[in-house]
Amino acid sequence: MQNLDWGNLGFEVRRTNAVIVSKFKDGKWSEPEVCKDLDITLNVYAGVLHYSNSCFEGLKAFRGADGKVRLFRPDENAKRMARAGQFLDMAYPSEEMFVKMCLMCVKENLDFLPPYGYNASMYLRPLLIGSNPQLNLLTSTEVTFIVMGNPVGSYSGAAALTSVNAVICRDYDRAAPNGTGSYKLSANYAPSFRAYNLAHAAGYKELLFLDSATHTKIDEFGSSNFFGIKGDSYITPLSNSVLPSITNKSLQTIAEDFGLKVEKRAIPLEELPELEEVNACGTAVVITPIWNIVDKPFIQSEEITADYKYAEPGVCGVTSAKLYKQIRAIQDGLEADIHNWCVEL
Repeated sequence: MQNLDWGNLGFEVRRTNAVIVSKFKDGKWSEPEVCKDLDITLNVYAGVLHYSNSCFEGLKAFRGADGKVRLFRPDENAKRMARAGQFLDMAYPSEEMFVKMCLMCVKENLDFLPPYGYNASMYLRPLLIGSNPQLNLLTSTEVTFIVMGNPVGSYSGAAALTSVNAVICRDYDRAAPNGTGSYKLSANYAPSFRAYNLAHAAGYKELLFLDSATHTKIDEFGSSNFFGIKGDSYITPLSNSVLPSITNKSLQTIAEDFGLKVEKRAIPLEELPELEEVNACGTAVVITPIWNIVDKPFIQSEEITADYKYAEPGVCGVTSAKLYKQIRAIQDGLEADIHNWCVEL
């Protein structure tokens, strides 16, 4: 095993042993290969460099308390990539191939998989790109699928369940109505960088986007889904612009296991003060509690038109913490995997 500071990994890129690569050409996929070279060569006319026909996934592998290695719901990531590939009209790996290459990646980089007890994991990043040279606006006929893995800790560097503040984004929209917001396309993320930089410069850790059509309903955070707790209800937006988060889907199931009512519906902005707990959720963090959300005419405005407080700084809500601990216990092998979510190496 690598000699790393497992308790302070952060979310930085580290040089690992290998990536797994397969290429689609002439109507078929090549046999997956273990590549020790982490650099790839592309023709300068490769479609992805010009037209951003690319999608990716994010999932994690965990070394459990029982010593077993588990991947969390890779089949769901495979299905989500297939959906994005279909949207891009280009070849995508089968569910079997996707899971196989993820397992291969973990196996080849096993000495980078953090030990149990550090709240750390191996983050897997499957990437699908159009790779044939082209000038015309056409679907790529050659596609490259790569699975890479990296040891990670906390996405923000803070301890788990440390709540942060957020600002509502009125300057920028995350996704167009009937656009690509519900697909994990690479091109969806760069447009949010400017807004995030402005928010961070203004002292906010998170950025909450509203629906682009009316700016009256909650959409999602810049990199994570939104959910709130109100009474015995778990509430999350129902929108064709929101990415279908596998973490959110899993949390909803756990919420039902705990007897909560799951409500997937439009959440009007006016409902924010009625929520008792608010969180961002996604693979990288599982849950990031939000202690405060402010509304402004624009991100860097000094004028605050509304201020919603859900907890003290750094504190997570009781129900949200319970959901988090349950999902992490399943990933670590401490609780029975009654929904058959984990795939063992």
